[in-house]
Amino acid sequence: MAHLLLREHSLGPVEIWFSILVRRLLKRASFTSTADLRQQLLAFIEYFNAHLAKPFKWTYTGKPLTV
Repeated sequence: MAHLLLREHSLGPVEIWFSILVRRLLKRASFTSTADLRQQLLAFIEYFNAHLAKPFKWTYTGKPLTV
């Protein structure tokens, strides 16, 4: 059970990133081709990394898990 919880917790940052991608790029977007989608996706990633990305701040201060 502890292993499963750790795996689910590690998906959090990935889920957050994809939710940002959907809200900021994909939700109301219109693409003329797959090449257009690719170009806009790469441009968004470049913009996100330059202006929005911040390191995750770990706040867990408890004891390490023992199995």
